[in-house]
Amino acid sequence: MTEHEHVRVAVIGSGFGGLGAAVRLRREGVTDFVVLERADSVGGTWRDNSYPGCACDVPSHLYSFSFAPHPDWPRTFSGQEHIRAYLEHVADVFHLRPHIRFDSEVMRMVWDAERLCWDIEISGGRRLSADVVVSATGPLSDPKIPDIPGLDSFPGKVFHSARWDHDLDLRGKRVAVVGTGASAIQIVPAIQPQVGRLTLFQRTPPWVMPRVDRAITGAERALHRALPFTGQARRGLLWGIRELQVSAFTKHPDRLGFVEQLAKRNMGRAVKDPALRTKLTPDYRIGCKRILLSSEYYPALARPNVDVVASGLQAVRGSTLVAADGTETEADVIVFGTGFHVTDMPIAERVVGAEGRTLAEVWKGGMEALRGASAAGFPNWMTIIGPNTGLGNSSMILMIESQLNYLADFVRQLDVLGGRAALDARPSAVGAWNRRVQERMKRTVWNTGGCTSWYLDANGRNTTIWPGTTSEFRRATRRVDITEYEVIRVKKAANKAAETTANRAAEKAAETTAETTAETTAETTAETTGTKDEVSA
Repeated sequence: MTEHEHVRVAVIGSGFGGLGAAVRLRREGVTDFVVLERADSVGGTWRDNSYPGCACDVPSHLYSFSFAPHPDWPRTFSGQEHIRAYLEHVADVFHLRPHIRFDSEVMRMVWDAERLCWDIEISGGRRLSADVVVSATGPLSDPKIPDIPGLDSFPGKVFHSARWDHDLDLRGKRVAVVGTGASAIQIVPAIQPQVGRLTLFQRTPPWVMPRVDRAITGAERALHRALPFTGQARRGLLWGIRELQVSAFTKHPDRLGFVEQLAKRNMGRAVKDPALRTKLTPDYRIGCKRILLSSEYYPALARPNVDVVASGLQAVRGSTLVAADGTETEADVIVFGTGFHVTDMPIAERVVGAEGRTLAEVWKGGMEALRGASAAGFPNWMTIIGPNTGLGNSSMILMIESQLNYLADFVRQLDVLGGRAALDARPSAVGAWNRRVQERMKRTVWNTGGCTSWYLDANGRNTTIWPGTTSEFRRATRRVDITEYEVIRVKKAANKAAETTANRAAEKAAETTAETTAETTAETTAETTGTKDEVSA
């Protein structure tokens, strides 16, 4: 990358979101773009998470791009190595590598109101400017390790599941695993046979259903290669089943009681000790936290070299780990499976918008973005997997592709405007969208299920999950409504910074309850009468 290079679009990240954006830009005829990747290879979270047992809990044929079907998935639920290989394949097939800048971490990006572009500072002192920025860093990219008193004094190895130390031999060691999320329930059965002692610190037990995984036969793969529509049908079936499940999560959480009974039976088959079963039984409605899939987790916990501490890790005193309930355990290794910075993404601290404030400052009261993509005060900036675009029961690739549709139309709108122009989401539009989302969120299992999850931010607000079907989201992001944006031209850019604060204050004051009610009613009517989209494969 040359000094002070300028491109039309800069994409940040090369996981599913970043590579998908790159493919979509090329298909729209945009070739003047770069993909900035802080690591030395593509893959995003599927590159970083290489811990033992790492695999996806979404079926393989649904966890891939519709425009890049993969008939040769080896298993119904793919392992990390297979998904990473798929992403490498996408980068090659769609000729994306010339656009990718590896070892290029974005340190800071600032909106230039006079030039109508983003000035981007990259690791190594390099600089770049771009008309449009697409942030595809993803919510599962920056590990979170809790602040445990005395952790620095621990004499052994300490690492997060997303930064696995593959040089460390765990054979015979006393290993403590902190956390019981999606990563931990895969790590525990994978390392249990080789460690001397395994202690699981469980602050909250998860609901776990069987993971019906199997090898996909050679005949099946040959069929999908010869007759691609069979793979499309398989994908469509998997999608349809999950769409039918959504109402139980979003409108009728009481119907999930039957699923809880299935989960308890799954536990009972493997865990015969009543005391252990009590420890492992959640006290909240299933679905409030993500339902985890594993057929090996419970059997591993029942093994004689495993202890379950039904409490979080509170302090470390040398090699002694102290739980919140006072339980003390000796360990040689600590593995944190404690999740990621989701509602407080570090990238937000590096984005400085039109008013001179960082995205983190603007989002201090909670993340919100128009249709999960555009934040007010950040012109020509879009995020993939933004606020309230997460899913609790289906494939995030479906949501990513919907946001790629929105990105494509965003670029088209800029072309229609012509000349030097930018689009900045109106605060009124962002507010209206967010109010509708939060109103629908009130009766979902994620808000009423009685748990504390990573879906909620520091203020207790669910800024992570989409409270509807993937079809609804696809309809909502099919195209850009230009009236939801302020069009910025070069001739008014010089006055933009001075006028922005006053204009937005006046606009916010002018919003009325009647307007909000009308918007909510219109949205409800659209959802009721809208026809269901088919997901292409």
